[in-house]
Amino acid sequence: MTSSRAMPARDADDGTLNTATLKQQLSQSQRIYKRRTWLLVAPLLLFILISFVVPIASILIKSVANPEVRDGLPNVTAALSRWDGTALPDEAVFQALVSDLRRARADGQIATVAKRLSYESPAYRGLIMRTLRAAPDAPGMTRAAPDAPGMTRAALIQALPQWGDITVWRSVQRASRPFTGYYVLAVFDRKVDIQTGEITRLPEGQALYIGVLLRTLLMAAVVTLICLALGYPLAYWLSKQPAGRANLLLIMVLLPFWTSLIVRTASWIVLLQSGGLINGALLYAGIIDKPLVLVFNRVGVYIAMTHILLPFIVLPLYAVMKGISPNYMRAAISLGAHPFTAFWRVYVPQTYAGIAAGGLLVFIMAIGYYITPALLGGPGDQMLSYFVAFFTNTTMNWGMAAALGSQLLIIVILLYIVYIRVTRTQAELAAH
Repeated sequence: MTSSRAMPARDADDGTLNTATLKQQLSQSQRIYKRRTWLLVAPLLLFILISFVVPIASILIKSVANPEVRDGLPNVTAALSRWDGTALPDEAVFQALVSDLRRARADGQIATVAKRLSYESPAYRGLIMRTLRAAPDAPGMTRAAPDAPGMTRAALIQALPQWGDITVWRSVQRASRPFTGYYVLAVFDRKVDIQTGEITRLPEGQALYIGVLLRTLLMAAVVTLICLALGYPLAYWLSKQPAGRANLLLIMVLLPFWTSLIVRTASWIVLLQSGGLINGALLYAGIIDKPLVLVFNRVGVYIAMTHILLPFIVLPLYAVMKGISPNYMRAAISLGAHPFTAFWRVYVPQTYAGIAAGGLLVFIMAIGYYITPALLGGPGDQMLSYFVAFFTNTTMNWGMAAALGSQLLIIVILLYIVYIRVTRTQAELAAH
């Protein structure tokens, strides 16, 4: 017997379809379908949220977080939040400074506070470390009239005249805010001038990260172009092979993935060094008179990175080329086009999707490379990821590491947006 829910709703008087009831049933079925769809993708969304979105969000937060002074000098932070910055703070703020520094020394936080303030000016580290010795109740100092009004302020200014400079207190106030732009400015070779409070460019000898960023983008672009120049003809040749042979050759292309990245990089050191196999073969053949410098420079980095990243552009190109019918080329040639002209104007445009996908994949992976430039490159060949690792593992400066990582993240997002727009435009042109 047929269920009443499956039958079209009809008006009781004339038997016509009840449009309102049909819309209600359709809306209900769509809600059920959407609910089931969300339940199916919920585990994947949860996994992406936990393993991808949350870590990236934490990195972005660390690039602007400013907890050191707030945690180490809580009373000073509270007092300076009410300070107008036009005159030196009063005696209560100086007493709060001494009290907070004593507590920070007891808790092991004084070095962290001094380090954070040294980002504003290198002289502030020594100032913080000497302040307690200059405090009125420090051991060895006269304690006559310890409660005299203004004693702490006068003693600190007399012993350390920097505390009498309003610029120092403005720097402490700026460093005590919950968020800071210091790290983001630093990775673009900018800083806040402690005298004027304006954003200025770092001196030529201190500017570093813009050059490193441009070097990273240049090296990634060169590796991408080399991979495209080598991978395009290889993918084209593979796409013309019989299925069995093509599968075997693809396994050969993917064979390097069976070996660790560090092992592959170290093997290139053996091959490229002055006494390595490549220089030995060239010397034996009489092509060169002395060994070429192929390692611990940018040439070695390009060679190793190209070898490692080449499969990532071959596979997308092969997938696109395998779906292109050879009839297009035959038709163009039969109509009088030169084979090269037919290839360039008929075949190549159909592979733009593979070029874009493979090029984007290689470029994104290249800008984040660390091990290969670190092992095969010289001091002038290190990429942005090297400094991320340096600040993470050596100096434990998570703010700078997060800001540098955010640079790479922004570049990847911009590239992805460009890729989406280009592919969408191509799809619209193909549709018309």
